[in-house]
Amino acid sequence: MTDINKSQHGEWSSRMAFIMAATGSAVGLGNIWKFPYITGENGGGAFVLVYLLCVLLIGIPIMMAEIMLGRRGRKNPVSTLVTLAKEAAADSKWRYLGGAGILAGFLILSYYSVIAGWATAYILKAFTGSFSGVDATATKAIFDDFIASPMRLIFWHTLFLLATMLIVARGIYDGLEKAVRFMIPALFGVMLLLLAYSMTTSGYFQGLKFLFYPDFSKLNGNSILIAMGQAFFSLGIGMGSVMIYGAYLPKNISIANSSIIIAIADTLFALLAGLVIFPLVFSYGLQPNLGAGLIFETLPIAFGNMPGGWLFGLLFFIMLVFAALSSSIALIEPAVTWLIECKNMSREQACIRSGLTVWVLGFGSVFSFNSWSGFKIFGNTFFELIDYLTANLMLPIGSLAIALFAGWVIKQQHSEQELAIPDQQHYKIWQFLIKYVAPAAVFLVFLDVIGVL
Repeated sequence: MTDINKSQHGEWSSRMAFIMAATGSAVGLGNIWKFPYITGENGGGAFVLVYLLCVLLIGIPIMMAEIMLGRRGRKNPVSTLVTLAKEAAADSKWRYLGGAGILAGFLILSYYSVIAGWATAYILKAFTGSFSGVDATATKAIFDDFIASPMRLIFWHTLFLLATMLIVARGIYDGLEKAVRFMIPALFGVMLLLLAYSMTTSGYFQGLKFLFYPDFSKLNGNSILIAMGQAFFSLGIGMGSVMIYGAYLPKNISIANSSIIIAIADTLFALLAGLVIFPLVFSYGLQPNLGAGLIFETLPIAFGNMPGGWLFGLLFFIMLVFAALSSSIALIEPAVTWLIECKNMSREQACIRSGLTVWVLGFGSVFSFNSWSGFKIFGNTFFELIDYLTANLMLPIGSLAIALFAGWVIKQQHSEQELAIPDQQHYKIWQFLIKYVAPAAVFLVFLDVIGVL
């Protein structure tokens, strides 16, 4: 089937192009602060070990499955699931899995663009020396003043989303591929520069201990569930992005090898982020457990008081924007391809239509931080509600469904043909993980996030 079935949007020019694109999809704002923070709070090195096992036993098998579905279907996630369900003589309602993935990515981008806009604005603040000599009171005042203005947030939200859509509008070769070929090496380059500086700080070894010292007393059942959830969300599976990138993957490229490389790169980036951030935090006597505040309120204190801090602050926020941009183009691509294939739009028309819809929807998140901060839906602001629905409900359910579809619906001969794993024993291991281990683990994560466990 895949020998004659081609994506109408073209293919990645090489395995490296696909790996960089999928890595960019996985690496985002969450890697910069969430992974290091939860690692330190859940046993350091002990948690890292559990996380790596979760990536190996859950994340990689589901990523392989999603890429496999994308390459075999060669269409947008909805049409891919229609095609593959028909091929497997299964219920056509599986198409709703593709639709849910597209919707999840669409909703995530509506608020992701707003937060990425903050990082974009902070590039200018770092460059103009706004953090020079600041203390905790001053950085909080800067941040509070910034998010208090809806028009200011709309401006930066608009700028970031416009950059995203301009890249996506140029297509696979001239848009997505050229962008990630520049951004991903640049991301790692900036990270290594910042790491070199962090190694010279007084808090470097304290940061190492915070991240990697194995404190098994902090490791419990909840820690394992957190590790599962982080492995699963960090790889960006369950929202159509990996599936649509798989649709552009040439037949001669190994899905298994590529998935392993992507997972390693994503994990490496998260660990490097911790090695950059926490030495700075400890060197300046700051608190490491502020989540998003660590980036916009705490780290500017370090940048404002270190030698050459304006330059390191500038590089850090440029890195943040690159990470966000590489993820945002993956979040919107499934919706764009659906509009092209199912609504007969040109790529430019699809980008305008989807971009404008995301832009308007993003206003809800913008106003959540100021004008609508007191307006709650089920106890959450609009921003918090969209975040909860996507990250805690839609993505776990989507990934669970992908594992079930790949493990129980697709015919074995077709998954064997698509994965083309030379060693039959290795294929059997993947099959066991995708049929039994991954669904059970994701189901546990889902029960945890809805408060059942």
